[in-house]
Amino acid sequence: MYHFAREQPDDHWEVEALYDLCFAPGREALSSYRLRDGVAPVAALCVVARDTDGTLAGAIRHWPVHVGESRALLLGPVAVHPTRQGEGLGAALVEDSLGRARDLGWSRVLLVGDASYYGRFGFERLPGVEMPPPTNPDRVLGLGDWAGVSGKVTR
Repeated sequence: MYHFAREQPDDHWEVEALYDLCFAPGREALSSYRLRDGVAPVAALCVVARDTDGTLAGAIRHWPVHVGESRALLLGPVAVHPTRQGEGLGAALVEDSLGRARDLGWSRVLLVGDASYYGRFGFERLPGVEMPPPTNPDRVLGLGDWAGVSGKVTR
């Protein structure tokens, strides 16, 4: 059993350590990190999952971006501690955060990821949306109201 709570300032370095553990060295060189530089995440959508002992098991963050002239959320990173993977925690974090985003009035969410995984949440490829290079366009996925929205993703 896990308890989800909004990430607090005291959680920051523990969450960063989890991201370092779960992602390849140099993760901050990815194009999505250039969109996060100098921009505060949406605090209400940064969530940590802790087990009954208070141990950090997973985390998710969202960032505000623009696609052309339209606002959107950039989902990620989402990470689950390797000892907790395969329990459905990642999916639960995604579903929880998408519900929180809807409750806050966000109408579109963007991410870079595997369509085979994120398709179960309703994400689809966004052919008119351009992430900074070098991003594989087949991995640019969106959920929500994307009708008429296209262009470059910017901070």
